[in-house]
Amino acid sequence: MTEPAARFRDVLAVREFRFLWLAQAQSRVGDQIARVAVALLVFERTDSAALTALTYALTYLPPLITAPLLAGLADRYSRRAVMVAVDLLRAVLIGAMAIPGLPLPIVAVLLVAVTCPEPLFSAARIATVPKALPGNLFPVGMSIATSTDQIAQIAGFALGGVIVNAYGPHTALAVNAATFLVSAALLQFGIGPHVPEHDDPSSRRGSGFALAGIRLVVGDKRLLAIAGLVWLVGLYVVAEALAAPYAAEIGAGRESVGLLMSSIVIGTAVGALLVARLGTEWRRRLTVPLAVAAGLALAATAAAPPLWATFALWTLAGVCHAYIVLAQVRFTLFIPDGMRSRAIGFAAAGLQTAQGLGIALGGLLAQALSPSLAIGICAATGALTALVIGLASREAVDLFGGAARRSAERVQRV
Repeated sequence: MTEPAARFRDVLAVREFRFLWLAQAQSRVGDQIARVAVALLVFERTDSAALTALTYALTYLPPLITAPLLAGLADRYSRRAVMVAVDLLRAVLIGAMAIPGLPLPIVAVLLVAVTCPEPLFSAARIATVPKALPGNLFPVGMSIATSTDQIAQIAGFALGGVIVNAYGPHTALAVNAATFLVSAALLQFGIGPHVPEHDDPSSRRGSGFALAGIRLVVGDKRLLAIAGLVWLVGLYVVAEALAAPYAAEIGAGRESVGLLMSSIVIGTAVGALLVARLGTEWRRRLTVPLAVAAGLALAATAAAPPLWATFALWTLAGVCHAYIVLAQVRFTLFIPDGMRSRAIGFAAAGLQTAQGLGIALGGLLAQALSPSLAIGICAATGALTALVIGLASREAVDLFGGAARRSAERVQRV
């Protein structure tokens, strides 16, 4: 019998989830405000688009290295303590960046430092959610969190522009530092310790502890297949990266760039809420089809349709991007609690790498061909790859049968 989906109010009635949700939402808004502030701060001082872009990239690149290295700490210590410590550290670092007149090289160093522990926080948070929301509450909670995250990104960018314009970038950075302090307080007083569960306490020691999550994912075709579906976002994000040159190609104005970039985010927010209402069986069946559909919708961009049609296609692709929520839920539930943070950290590093490589590939294709063809080729490649993953690893689609139990048994032998 198919397990019915939980109701939104059932999930929001859980006190720990409310605190996790609010902490993440307001912190995400602060992060986007800071990105706007840093970009404008660098551009104002250097008048260099290249340095501005490089500085912006520094907010994404460090986790490529730190994700697999640091995430294991959230499987070793209390996850609440890990999250609070990271928030306090980031508040101090961002607060230092808010000091007026700070030399740009020091700002860049602080920016790298503040992004390095981000994967540790994310891994600890995601690993905590299924403990706070057991059973059928977890998928709905992840949908709510993902939808809120998308909305927070839009709100953060918009609010960042307003704050920077009215009060300057240093005030905007101070606001972001304050959001980290608020997040730390919400987590400290709103959730339990959530110490990772280990069958054998000695498993927390040894040189192979940090690498165990990588070995688990790579050695299990179900986990690797699900992670592969998530990593396909690297091909789909090319559309956002090329929104500006694509708008110029179809003769749309500059104001259309923001509209196009927000279309995928809006679609993803809507899609995340829609999949929250799916029962267990439909969640199992729709992961791969939605991944394929997301690519096909973006692939139609190769025809360089007018702005209204592109907006519709990209919004539809965003709705289908909700497959990421389904994949994340399945991936997380496959992993025993004592290894979740390490496995999630590795998957996050793979996603960051895929996005970087995808954007680089899209840029090269756009230079050689056109932005529309670059987006279309990358998206079609993603759709085809998703289909191959689904056909080649059918067992990865089965989460709620015996696969999770067999995966847990396999972990005990790692």
